[in-house]
Amino acid sequence: MDILYPPLVLMGLTFFCLFRLGYLRSKAVAAGEIKARFFENYRGDDEPDRLRIHSRHLVNLFEVPVLFYTITLINTVAGVTASLDVIFAWTYVTLRFMHSWVHLTSNNVLLRFRIFALSALILVALWISTVAGIVRQ
Repeated sequence: MDILYPPLVLMGLTFFCLFRLGYLRSKAVAAGEIKARFFENYRGDDEPDRLRIHSRHLVNLFEVPVLFYTITLINTVAGVTASLDVIFAWTYVTLRFMHSWVHLTSNNVLLRFRIFALSALILVALWISTVAGIVRQ
């Protein structure tokens, strides 16, 4: 069951980013930085860059992490969780937190890409480890 804690923590990050984006958008509308009408169809360049970055980041948390949620669920259902799998899972989540921090603060693209690439490699390793564990059973 230790393999289920990392995805729960990553879900926490996703919910944090979701509610933060809602707060930032509400604040921007109240300050007159953007008209609420923009959110009817999300067209045009009316959205301030900081909101666009937060919005894109939230979308990002629903892309590749879906593969993480899937493999941790497969891992649990198949009952093949090894210590290495848990280490891979926590490493992936840690890297996703680092990616979020960089993306939502300095937005250093090269650093963000390196963290993302490393997290992707860790995710591949988790998939390989889980599939190998299933094959061994």
